Amino acid sequence: MQVSAMPGSPTPEAAQAVSAAGAATSAVPTAQALQVSVQDLRLAIMAGVLVVMALVFHVATGNFLTPENLYNIAQQTAVVGIVSTAVALIIVARQIDLSVGSVMGVVGVLIAFLMYTHGWHWVAASLAGLALAACIGLYQGWLTAYVGVPSFVVTLGGLMSFRGAAFLVADGKTQPITDPVFLALGGGIDGSLGPALSWVLGFALAALLVWRTAMRRRSAREHGFPQRPLWWDVLLGSFFVAVLLGLVATLNAYRITDEMPGQGVPIPVVIWAAVVMIVAFLVRRTRFGRYVYAIGGNPEAALLVGIPVRRVMLKLFLLLSVLVTVAAIVSVARLNAGTNSLGTNMELYVIAAAVIGGVALSGGSGSVLGSVLGALIIQFLDSGLLLMDVSIGKRMVIIGQVLIVAVVFDVLYRRWTGERMA
Repeated sequence: MQVSAMPGSPTPEAAQAVSAAGAATSAVPTAQALQVSVQDLRLAIMAGVLVVMALVFHVATGNFLTPENLYNIAQQTAVVGIVSTAVALIIVARQIDLSVGSVMGVVGVLIAFLMYTHGWHWVAASLAGLALAACIGLYQGWLTAYVGVPSFVVTLGGLMSFRGAAFLVADGKTQPITDPVFLALGGGIDGSLGPALSWVLGFALAALLVWRTAMRRRSAREHGFPQRPLWWDVLLGSFFVAVLLGLVATLNAYRITDEMPGQGVPIPVVIWAAVVMIVAFLVRRTRFGRYVYAIGGNPEAALLVGIPVRRVMLKLFLLLSVLVTVAAIVSVARLNAGTNSLGTNMELYVIAAAVIGGVALSGGSGSVLGSVLGALIIQFLDSGLLLMDVSIGKRMVIIGQVLIVAVVFDVLYRRWTGERMA
């Protein structure tokens, strides 16, 4: 990853040295012919896997690609997807967070407790949950970045401690939620955009995709960089536009009753999309995002060229805290209650989504879009097996083995493409 020169930033030469130490150095012939990175090629492979999974499960069950099932999958994936975007960056920076599920649990229970037991407005309760999450992020980030305690140890302790705190907050009691505005954030009958707004959102995102492709080609031409073949960009863009508009049409086709209009895009999916766009902007357009990848590529070199490694790590944990709070709000609203089991095993799903999405466990490589596809693959697999009436025990075994296969594929793919693996 190349770092641009800015006031207070490392020089381009130094930044390139950091990048060279931690980024991919070669591409497969196919990628070279199409002027795409090996990461883009990996994303294309993942998208193909996702399509194949959907078709196989639909043939096996007969109802996987129905509007109702896809609507439920979209809602279920949103919570994992929101957290995995930040966890992906944590792993890119050579860290890990095993406590995200427990933190989500204690934050969610606190929000529900303040609303139900103390009568707080949902906005005030949510801000209190955000404050708690920020304190946790500062605590764990400080121990990791400034004290030097391995993040694995810090967050492993947090996994146990904050799960216990979730029980202590409300004395182990479930906290029901009745506020209709808050509940809409979790989806359900009233938690969607409806057909009209869904089409507006779909066409707006399609237009944004076309505009970004055009701007990328224009920028490459103006700076003398090689461009992808026009046919490839047209084909790829048409595919994503078709998938996007097809998804909107499918979600609009889902009706809870015949008398009701189509549900459209669920609000949790809108929140997830907003999170992805914000985090993608931070990664691609800000000094912070470039620093994260530089640190993941080579922390020692990053420190030597003047990157504030400790400060960036602390900001990463704070970013994760914010997104965990957002996920907790969506999850509590979707369940209509704050429960002590909220977020159980969440850390496993988000790490699996990041790894399956192509984030290198050795750091320095990965993408936000990859985490999105990884979350979808995890949810497609879980939902498909559920529709096939596979027991919970067998589903856990299969998903765990899929994670191992994903890591094996990551190692073999990087070896094939010449990317750094350690």
